[in-house]
Order: sequence, then C-alpha cells, then structure tokens
Amino acid sequence: MPPSRLSPAVTNDATPRAAAAVSAMLAQRIAAGDFPSAVYLVGERGRERYADALGSAVLEPREQAATPETIYDLASLTKPLVTGLLCAQLVERGALELDVPVAKYLREFSRAARVVMTIRNLLTHASGLPAWRPLRAATNNQPDRVLEVIAAEKLEFAPGTHVLYSDLGFITLGLLLERLAGSRLAELARREIFAPLDLRRTFFNPAAAFQTETAACEIAGNSYERAMCGEAEGAAEAGAWRERVIWGEVHDGNAYFLGGAAGHAGLFSTARETFQIAQQFLAARTRLLKPETCALFRTKMTPGLNEARSLAWQLAATPGSAAGASLPPDSFGHLGFTGTSCWVDPSRERVFILLTNRTHTRTLPFVNINAARRKFHDLAVAALEHDQT
Repeated sequence: MPPSRLSPAVTNDATPRAAAAVSAMLAQRIAAGDFPSAVYLVGERGRERYADALGSAVLEPREQAATPETIYDLASLTKPLVTGLLCAQLVERGALELDVPVAKYLREFSRAARVVMTIRNLLTHASGLPAWRPLRAATNNQPDRVLEVIAAEKLEFAPGTHVLYSDLGFITLGLLLERLAGSRLAELARREIFAPLDLRRTFFNPAAAFQTETAACEIAGNSYERAMCGEAEGAAEAGAWRERVIWGEVHDGNAYFLGGAAGHAGLFSTARETFQIAQQFLAARTRLLKPETCALFRTKMTPGLNEARSLAWQLAATPGSAAGASLPPDSFGHLGFTGTSCWVDPSRERVFILLTNRTHTRTLPFVNINAARRKFHDLAVAALEHDQT
C-alpha cells in the first residue's frame, strides 16, 4: 500500500499529529479491502484543517497512487452540490417555487395522480417516485423519452407521506433545470457554480487528458446495475452494457445514458474543490447564495416522516445516518455510491469530505462503508476539539 501523503496546502503544523488517527483508521480499511484509496479533507470556518491521501486510486489496468489532487466520481453528491445548489439559486431569483406542483414546470407530470407532487417533494425524496429504473431499457434507448417515462411511473406512495431515496426524482429536477434555463445541465453548472468559484478540476464528462488523474471505478463495467436488472432486462439490453474498466467516465449507468451529466450523478471533483462547493451552503461563507437561503439546508422539511430531510440533503437527525454521533442533529450530508461523502456542521462551520472508490476491483457485493464514515467523523471531530484545547 502506498504511504499517505499530506496535502501541501494544509499549513497547520499540528495537522500530522492531530489527524494521525483519521489516516490510520482509513489505512486499516484500505488494508481490509473496503476500498483501494481514500482522500479526505476536514475544514473549519472556511479553512482547510486536515487532509490526507492514502492508497491506490487505480489498481487496474495499472496501479496509480492517490494524491490530494486525485479526481473522484462523486456520484450522488451531484444531487446537493449541483442540482440542489442550482435549485436554491432559482428559488432566490423567483424562477422556482418549492410548494407548487411539478406540473407547473413539466407538463409531463400533469396526470391526475401527480398533480399534488411538488418541487419540495422532489428535493426531499418524498415524491413517491421509485428509487431507480434502468432508463436505457425503459425508454427503448431513447434519451428524449426519459421525462415521459419517469412521469408515467407508478408511485410507491402518495407524495409527501414517506421518504424514499429516488434517483428518478433528481433526474427529473435536472431536466427541469435544463428546461427553465434553456441550456444543458453541464453548461448551467459550469456557468453558475464552477466558473464563479474558479474550479479547475470539477466538471461533468472529464476530458481524456484527465483520465490518469482520476480514481477508477468498476473493472467490469456496470456489473452491479446489470445484476439489479436481472436476466430479462439484461438480455433486452444486449450489447448496451459497458464491459470495460470504468475510468475517467461516469460510473452511474443512467447518467452515462443521459450523456454523462444528469441531476442525480455525473459530477467529478477533488476533495479540495468539493470543499469549495460545500462552503456555498454555509451562511457565513457562501458566495453564490444569499446567507438567509442557507437555512434551507439545515431545516427539516419532512416532519413526522421516516427520514429527516432538508433541501437536497439528509440531516444527521435521521436515525442511522452516516453522520455518526459527533455531528449535531442539524448537520446535513450526502453519500455517493462510488464511496464518497460530504457532511456539513453549519453551527461550527465544519465540513467533512471523504472520497473513496469502493467500487474498484471489488467483487459484488460492494462493502457498506457507513461504519467507516461514522468513525471518520468521530475521529475528525475529536482532532478538531483536541486542537482547540
């Protein structure tokens, strides 16, 4: 296993000692085979406090060490960091209303069973839409039918009555953003988020030149998703599945089908630039939103339901969340299927970013790494508290 490397941008002299327990824990999980690499960053009040890079970002087709600048497929972190942030901007501008029917913006949702589904329902995963569908098969390989197909899905429950994490809901939000803006999601994100923050290693669809700087994902295409489909749908999509190492292109099959950029997945970034985006959700740090808008991200919008959800984020108050015991209940965070996570403590202005590629060189089933995420938060908070005594 390659040795860890401390980020040169972290200038706190106490960092190596304070963060040693964090790095040691992650090194143990790498040795155990949970994931081949881990890059983390812990920030406080706008400042990077601790960071490290461990393990191998790529094992197949050739070994390549992780560095602080390794680019990761952030997977579902796309939901809050791009789609949620863009929606919040439109809410500020009066171009999007949270508590009006989705059908106001998307005529495809005007069917009777969906007229009560609101934008807030989509953003809090309380829309009733199913979690996932293989959209290439469902649309007969026609991307322009995706919205029509999602709108026709049978709802799992009445909107606003239950939280069910749904990729389909955020794919819908991404298409809604495109319709309102009159431009593709990748261009909208570049114009409204990446360029204003001067992000150089954050994008959808990485250029070929970035492949060797990117952590790899599955080595046999989308084997996990193919297994979810079963034999019938797998046969129906003969020749459509990727069989190669997924490296430098989006891992999620639906995002790949939609051109690499979708409301639910497709974002690539480094730990440091993910930290810059995460700052935009903090009232005292944001440059892209009004400070008062940031209340949307720490406010529970699903009272009485099975999960505590805010706008595009899960709250730490959710039973069993990956936040762990050290983050206060109004902390908000999100996970990515590839092994990424970002959690924010708004009261203390702390950000915890952990990027791994747990789907690389791993036979199914992939390891659930939530225990490691909780331990990461516990150790990082302990380091911060110790450093302040």
